[in-house]
Amino acid sequence: MTSDQVPTGRDRLRELLDAVLDEDNRTLTEMAGDAFASPWHFSRQVARGAGESPVALRRRVELERAAWQLAGGASVTEVAFAAGYESVEGFSRAFRRAYGRSPGQSGTARTRDGHWLPAPNGVHFHPPTSLWVTGEQGPRGGDEVTALLVHHALEDTRTLLDLAKGVPEDEYRRPRAPGLEVLRWDGPEESLAAVLDHLVWATEVWLAAVEGADSPVRGADDPATLLARHDRAAPRWLAFVREVSRRGAWGDRLVDALCEPPETFVVGSVVAHVLTFGAHRRQLARHWFRAAGVEVDAGDPIDWLSRRNA
Repeated sequence: MTSDQVPTGRDRLRELLDAVLDEDNRTLTEMAGDAFASPWHFSRQVARGAGESPVALRRRVELERAAWQLAGGASVTEVAFAAGYESVEGFSRAFRRAYGRSPGQSGTARTRDGHWLPAPNGVHFHPPTSLWVTGEQGPRGGDEVTALLVHHALEDTRTLLDLAKGVPEDEYRRPRAPGLEVLRWDGPEESLAAVLDHLVWATEVWLAAVEGADSPVRGADDPATLLARHDRAAPRWLAFVREVSRRGAWGDRLVDALCEPPETFVVGSVVAHVLTFGAHRRQLARHWFRAAGVEVDAGDPIDWLSRRNA
């Protein structure tokens, strides 16, 4: 999406999403009313900014959601009415024009973008109830370093989780920094157990967001379970980052409609966020391993890469 195609900034993007894609706004008049504008003026503004009329934008995103639901086994009838169509026949005609196949032929495996239709503005439905906004593909310089950092972070986390299996239970759960919060919204991380749990949980949560999965269920925090949770999430997170790197898609945006107001996350900033606080938590864990009398290395990527290349 180019800078002159779509309104920039969180508030202006949110205004577009609220007015055009709100579940209660089925008509242009209802959309314009939410934006405190006349239908003519509102339609002209959205078309100029997004390269697509409000009604066309809404219809396309609804069809993308319908395609995703059908791929998950939903019935054509329930999907048609959920998308705002007055009849199954009308929905089927629209779906066939858009996808070149009937709704009944949509029982294929779900992927992140398999349900996407061509879009002049990069706005797409992202399951379960969010939006994905693609950005311009950028230069690939530096992507290799990012992928290397992510790979190191995942393997380093695994090393620490494996090491934790040998820590006595009382030392593993001993509060070492009462009231410590790495991130305010994550709550206290006062023990080695809490820090390692948050380290794994952060990957699980962001992975669910970018894969369009339901919110993950938090598992137990004993070292063996944490290691199993990590091993399930790590290869998928690494694959996601490598795919973003391959496409040069660091500027893509994920719009989380579950937040109030909707939150917009740039994919590159999400990866940077996970790397930043993951590195902090791993070093904090190392400090507490040593306090528990457990020897641990420095976690240096230089040493890690040297061992891999040996």
